[in-house]
Amino acid sequence: MNNFLRIYKPALIGALLLTSLGISAEPRLALEDAIDIAIRGDPWSAQSTQLQKALLDESVVAGALPDPRITLGAANLPTDTFDTRQEGMTQATVGFSQRFPRGDSRYLARDKKKELAESQSFQRENRQELVIRSVTYLWLELWKTQESVRLIESNRGLFEQLADVAEAGYTSTMNGSRQQDIIRASLELTRLDDRLTALHSQMETAQEELGEWVGTDTFRLQVSERIPPNLLARLPYPALDVSNNSVITHASIRATDQLIDAGSIDVELARQAYKPEWTVSAQYGYRDQAPNGQDRADLFSIGIGFDLPIFTGNRQDRTVSAAIARVEAAKSDRMLQVRRIRAEGRAAAARVNRLDERIMLYQQTLLPQMAEQANAALSAYNNDDGDFAEAVRARIAELNTQVDFIQMTAERAKNLATFRYLTAGTAGSPSFSLNNSQD
Repeated sequence: MNNFLRIYKPALIGALLLTSLGISAEPRLALEDAIDIAIRGDPWSAQSTQLQKALLDESVVAGALPDPRITLGAANLPTDTFDTRQEGMTQATVGFSQRFPRGDSRYLARDKKKELAESQSFQRENRQELVIRSVTYLWLELWKTQESVRLIESNRGLFEQLADVAEAGYTSTMNGSRQQDIIRASLELTRLDDRLTALHSQMETAQEELGEWVGTDTFRLQVSERIPPNLLARLPYPALDVSNNSVITHASIRATDQLIDAGSIDVELARQAYKPEWTVSAQYGYRDQAPNGQDRADLFSIGIGFDLPIFTGNRQDRTVSAAIARVEAAKSDRMLQVRRIRAEGRAAAARVNRLDERIMLYQQTLLPQMAEQANAALSAYNNDDGDFAEAVRARIAELNTQVDFIQMTAERAKNLATFRYLTAGTAGSPSFSLNNSQD
């Protein structure tokens, strides 16, 4: 038995070394490159820019006076002859009228459009942060499955070598225990293949979801083997203290503030309905000569018109009340947004801190102990002092621990990306810029 083990021992060591190696000739997509592609190719930002331009143009329109009105006519024509000289009041008229909207409604309508246009800037800023978070999530999901596949495929060679050793031992000794070893080794290889199939399915899903943002050939899409250092950084100590005062600088809150300001202007705009709308008109009437050839004086008229908003109960009062209710509803929505961002920020920071504790435990204790246990079990089996099943279980436990460590690392980076989004723009908050972060 020992002769067979001496033959296979170098192969086993080589298989173990493959666990820590990952070589691929395919180009890999770095996170900052994926984010840059997604931001530049996001059609929503272009839509928002065009909408802002439209609102700014509409603000100019809203602040302008209505176009004046010109009227041309013939007045007081005699119906018996239609002779323009027969009657003294027969005249050809040219009229001009100009309407002046109620109170300050023009300026208020202009300011409302400007507030709505300004909110688009904050919405684009928030959209960019959302794109960064979404792409980071998808990139990390692909990284997690990709690295898990790489790790398991590297370990598969080791299990194949163990199966060969068990089969060689069975051929040599022909005892029942070695037959069980062969069955156990074959079973674990089958389970590894099933696990790889499931991971490949997850990886293909992640490739498709990330490919939606980056627009590349998803079949060959692979990401870098290393997570950017900024997503592995530690949180500052007061990270859990996400106060209301710090949350109000978030782009989504500032966009809501702009909408509230626009709603407040809408209230003032509704109050202008209590004021009259004025119209100034002027008319010039040309009169033909009298039948005897005597000239007639032309006529000029001027007038002012206005409406009387005296029945306000079912119109103006209700309009103002509705505008006020909309503003209060927007303020309530803002309050809910602040609470949600604050709670989610604290929750993300708490998850990062707990994952830091687990990752440290894995790095300092669990991973070394699992490796030591697996090596000890394999060494005992090599020396005919241990059970093959125990050696396999120890190696599987080590592999599972390594996969769990990969998943925890990705989960921590996701939560850090969430915390970064929720605290984006906050004064004094930690910066996790993704530009030029990949080494």
